[in-house]
Amino acid sequence: MNAFADTSSIPVSVIIPCFNQGHYLAEAIDSVLGQDHRNLEVIVVDDGSSDLTRDVAGRYPTVKYAHQANQGLSAARNTGIDLSSGKYLVFLDADDWLLPGGIPANLAFLAQNKEAGFVSGSHRKVNASGQVIEKETALPGANPYLELLQGNYIGMHGAVMYPRWVFGRFRYDTSLKACEDYDLYLKIAREYPIVHHAACIAAYRIHNTNMSGSIPFMLGAVLNVLDRQQVNTEEEKKCLENGRSNWINYYCENLYRRLPAPLPAGSENGHEALAALRKYRPDLYGKYLKRYLTMNIKTFVRKNAPAPLLKGLRKYFGRKSGDAVKMPDRLKPYSTEFGYDRGGPVDRYYIENFLQRQALHIRGSVLEIGDNAYTMRFGGGRVEKSDVLHVDEYHPQATLTGDLSHAPHVPDNSFDCIVLTQTLHLIYHYQDALKTCYRILKPGGKLLLTVPGITSIDHGEWERTWFWSFTARSVTRMLAEVFPPAETAVETHGNVLVASAFLYGLGLPELKREQMDFHDPHYQVIITAVAAKPGLS
Repeated sequence: MNAFADTSSIPVSVIIPCFNQGHYLAEAIDSVLGQDHRNLEVIVVDDGSSDLTRDVAGRYPTVKYAHQANQGLSAARNTGIDLSSGKYLVFLDADDWLLPGGIPANLAFLAQNKEAGFVSGSHRKVNASGQVIEKETALPGANPYLELLQGNYIGMHGAVMYPRWVFGRFRYDTSLKACEDYDLYLKIAREYPIVHHAACIAAYRIHNTNMSGSIPFMLGAVLNVLDRQQVNTEEEKKCLENGRSNWINYYCENLYRRLPAPLPAGSENGHEALAALRKYRPDLYGKYLKRYLTMNIKTFVRKNAPAPLLKGLRKYFGRKSGDAVKMPDRLKPYSTEFGYDRGGPVDRYYIENFLQRQALHIRGSVLEIGDNAYTMRFGGGRVEKSDVLHVDEYHPQATLTGDLSHAPHVPDNSFDCIVLTQTLHLIYHYQDALKTCYRILKPGGKLLLTVPGITSIDHGEWERTWFWSFTARSVTRMLAEVFPPAETAVETHGNVLVASAFLYGLGLPELKREQMDFHDPHYQVIITAVAAKPGLS
């Protein structure tokens, strides 16, 4: 690109839509202002935020700020287009940032390819603390439209730059609640040439979050975008079918891995997920039902069948009368899915028993992270208001948006109870998350916490942000730095058999209750804690 003409004086507008992501906004703005490009316009479109977005934008005299009632991401981007004056446009989400040299790199390609509808580069995936997880580099074939029909190889909107003229023909579709960028890529790629290169342009932040709740929503959104394509040639039709199959397999296989068997009572997300499996992947739906039925049948037989019958069943099904498996003989686990595919995870027994014992604390105004399944299951009629904190501002269940380790927009003294299960190990700055919990609890409010001790590391999306395992002593000290020690109670759960079974990926139905209930504090599979914020004197 050094042979290209100087592009540093060409006006470029960077549009940053923001909805309650003010705690990330400064990093995004700084990454734009730090670009080696003289003629930059930065526009923050506040899509009805109730946090500090306006204040953050106001710290930058050169940044244009616009506020509108909440209308969604597409409308916010369209507002930014109308307010902008640049010859080229970039759209950067408030929780992401541009890498040094990102704008000059994309601009050089567009200046050389003036007929292109957009140029896209590569991006880095980073965790919530900004540490690089992986670099995403795609090499599309000769026909980008056909490639996009089969999947979104671009992956991150901040790595894309558009010429202004393209928005005289296209806009973001405000009827779409997700995948609006993918929809725009397809529209443009069908009509105009587009350019892709391998230079790394931007950083895409992966948050600690429970993805399964939004998967049915995202799957429906992406299929809706594909179904709107008016394909004509046989090649286009084949690529469209490949794309539908690719998206269905990707999302449904993630769903299947994440669904517990049985579903917790009142699990709205779980039932939506099952409906998606039944509709799009009936084979996985049947496999899930088999897993669920097998678990219930095994449990019923173990509890009710006489010993001679159990012995006969073991013999008939090829099992020895002793242990069902010889775990020390294996170098690989039976399951890499935490036992979800064998009747449900072992650790859920301890987590759900803990919440059942503490159910009276789940009352009044309750906050849960990711979804509110446990709040509704164990709180029931005691819950007056259920809030869900989620990092995705457009997640259908989210009532609050943000990262628990940095959520200044969540008001102090707001909640009677916070349910924080199997999340802290995914937060790099976990102590900051505990400080947030203390701050937003009402006086007398309770934090119900569970964390992993002895565990394998996830083979799926959580592997990228799986930072920690804990012990009772570490949890006790962590809590003591935030909560009064007299107001905390820490317990451990597990034994060597349960720990081994969990590491091997066995399911809960494969262990007896007496085996689960035996406690050996030297083998801490799960650590649970109750911490209270002192009441008003």
